[in-house]
Amino acid sequence: MSRVADPFDLTGHVSVVTGGGSGIGLGFASGLARAGASVAVLGRSAERLESAAESLRVHGNAVLPIACDVADEQAITDAMARVRQTWGRLDSCFANAAVDGPFVGLLDTSLEDFRAVTAVNLDGAFLTLREAARQMIEVGDGGSLVVTSSIGARQGMPRQLPYAASKGAVISLVKSLAVDLARHGIRANAVLPGFIDTEFIHELLQSEPMQKRVLPRIPARRWGRGHDFAGLAVYLAGPASSYQSGDTIVLDGGYEVF
Repeated sequence: MSRVADPFDLTGHVSVVTGGGSGIGLGFASGLARAGASVAVLGRSAERLESAAESLRVHGNAVLPIACDVADEQAITDAMARVRQTWGRLDSCFANAAVDGPFVGLLDTSLEDFRAVTAVNLDGAFLTLREAARQMIEVGDGGSLVVTSSIGARQGMPRQLPYAASKGAVISLVKSLAVDLARHGIRANAVLPGFIDTEFIHELLQSEPMQKRVLPRIPARRWGRGHDFAGLAVYLAGPASSYQSGDTIVLDGGYEVF
């Protein structure tokens, strides 16, 4: 009997994770690196990326930190080309970089503030996925595109309108990409995190309203953490998810269903 290949073994696999220096992005990257993949982590802070790269190299696989603003078209184009030049291929890409913007209501949200958020969360995701797909198509072996959305895309988020709008838009983007790129063997899916304890919202999650009103609504009875996304990254990147495309996957400890 022939041995069946392990669908969770990513040896020889090349992946890109934007916003990979911390939080959910680092969680994605750690799962990929542990499974055998070479990983490029992209972000705006070179210092944070170097620290993340050191933590990822303990798994024994190559890591490439690239300082890059995903809202800069030339920068993301150059970054994807560099990954291909370094490793000769690109198999998966996680468009995870995001900003949240000011916490204000509609009437206090300026067009400038709105566009500052969508420039990263929507335009940046579009540019990231487009350039990743370009490299995958040139290689010709297919691939996997993943974007980080939010449960806020499906629920009202007063005082965070630009964020909610951008996270809803990227769901439509990946659904369209799933159809548009299927002929190239490229699939596209969205991950919708719930309340995840990252450095950006740690203080908010420790506040009394969040502890008393929101945390009790999470059946898992805890906030999510970056490492909760490691296994999902391995599944979505590799052959284990070869027939899953155009989907939205919620990771929220049961919050939405309670």
